[in-house]
Amino acid sequence: MRDSMLHHVEIYVSNLEKSVEFWGWLLTELGYEQYQKWELGISWKYQETYLVFVQAEERFLDVPYHRCRVGLNHLAFHARSREQVDEITEILIKKEIPILYREKHPFAGGPGYYAVFFEDPDRIKVELVAPN
Repeated sequence: MRDSMLHHVEIYVSNLEKSVEFWGWLLTELGYEQYQKWELGISWKYQETYLVFVQAEERFLDVPYHRCRVGLNHLAFHARSREQVDEITEILIKKEIPILYREKHPFAGGPGYYAVFFEDPDRIKVELVAPN
């Protein structure tokens, strides 16, 4: 039912350039295509759903994001396979993006839950999970 599907998510970021660098490669790897772009924002779309990243105004940058505060905790994406989780993990390591819960990786979500957890430049937790 298209009516109940998520339409889009809009995230304000502290540094649009860093966010574009981070999210651009990741979303492209996951099958998203760049959808819109303007001076202070960009979006990537997959089928009917898109993600928007907008540069936050300077006056709102005094309190940084933290996933344990009220609001968004993390974004989780489907991977095509365990192999894709492993491939993305290798890219994260090459890009020096820390893997969260490294001591439990790739089963940090529990037995049989194959995923990689990491953070974007604003420390929003991102999860890529393989099908069971």
